[in-house]
Amino acid sequence: MIPRYARAPMVAIWEPENRFRIWFEIEAHATDALADLGVVPKEAAAALWKWWATKPAIDVAAIDAIEAVTKHDVIAFLTWVAEQVGDEARFMHQGMTSSDVLDTCLAVQLTQAADMLIADLDTLLETIKRRAYEHKLTPTIGRSHGIHAEPVTFGLKMAQAYAEFARNRERLVAARKDIATCAISGAVGTFANIDPRVEAHVAAKLGLAIEPVSTQVIPRDRHAMFFATLGVIASSIERLATEVRHLQRTEVLEAEEYFSPGQKGSSAMPHKRNPVLTENLTGLARMVRGYALPAMENVALWHERDISHSSVERYIGPDATITLDFALGRLNGVIDKLLVYPERMEKNLNKMGGLVHSQRVLLALTQAGVSREDSYHLVQRNAMKVWESDGQLSLLELLKGDSKVNEALTTAQLEASFDLDYHLKHVDEIFGRVFGA
Repeated sequence: MIPRYARAPMVAIWEPENRFRIWFEIEAHATDALADLGVVPKEAAAALWKWWATKPAIDVAAIDAIEAVTKHDVIAFLTWVAEQVGDEARFMHQGMTSSDVLDTCLAVQLTQAADMLIADLDTLLETIKRRAYEHKLTPTIGRSHGIHAEPVTFGLKMAQAYAEFARNRERLVAARKDIATCAISGAVGTFANIDPRVEAHVAAKLGLAIEPVSTQVIPRDRHAMFFATLGVIASSIERLATEVRHLQRTEVLEAEEYFSPGQKGSSAMPHKRNPVLTENLTGLARMVRGYALPAMENVALWHERDISHSSVERYIGPDATITLDFALGRLNGVIDKLLVYPERMEKNLNKMGGLVHSQRVLLALTQAGVSREDSYHLVQRNAMKVWESDGQLSLLELLKGDSKVNEALTTAQLEASFDLDYHLKHVDEIFGRVFGA
């Protein structure tokens, strides 16, 4: 985790103190259930909660010092708690294995992180929706292969982003459900030394589902899907960031990141206004996607468990969620303050002498009885003259002067084929599909 790309609430989820507090709750809830089953004295569970009610500070340094000797983090924690609670603490962890604590805790942390990321997406979706409606009918040129294609609106660009992030929200909700599982099943998942009802009790208290079949660990396909989902969301961030970066190019300049008073773009060139935020988002997206592969490689563990996954998850759990949280917040800020230039959009749309209307002329010719092949030839031979003139010539005027075209289409029909509003007639329907009635 790099502080430069981190926000405090998400960081707090991965702090040692939060982890140890979750560990305690898992152990205490399990001891409660064991007491109800008559396996341990009720006084043992009561003693744990009595100490917890004092809102004790978690002495991370003391636990770390014990671990330096034991070389085992869960044993170090249990030892420290026993020192605080006293003799009754010996009934903690009855029939449990370390993974019962570690995996269930990770499920809680990833669920907490997912909730925060879902909230991030909700904020971003509202911002994109607002900008979409603001520019619902702002004409701009659509591009394919980076080349002028046909007119769209800037609102449609935003609507596409909204639909994509709405799908991502659904994916993350599903991934959250999948990861929110509890396993308190003992050394190899057989419940040999702990009753399944203990697992059910802990799961209910922590808001988790029961893992149907654990070995010594919760199966890592769940985690692989979670981190893969984060990678998909990151890819969507990059797609929108890349769109902004292209629109900010000097030759295009249809939109650009907000440039704040006092901001500097270059140490050498005072005129520069660079798309630094969206370039940063492109880099952060690469990092989040990079965490998906090791999560997938964690699925194949030896037999009931090995610990090859453990070191991986200590990295990717915090880093992927913290980075994505930061990126979603940054993207929301970019879109919220994005400077949009409708006049430049109009200028660029008209830059190539009406070439963007070529398909309408092609279709008009075919409807007038000209073969598609001949229609394409007639339009293209005039369009290439406009292209080679860098838009100085007018496609409409060239077509009006083409005798073969005039044999099929009247001047009025040609002019009607260059109507910009024709391209925007279904914008309302598309917005209805994306945003509802």
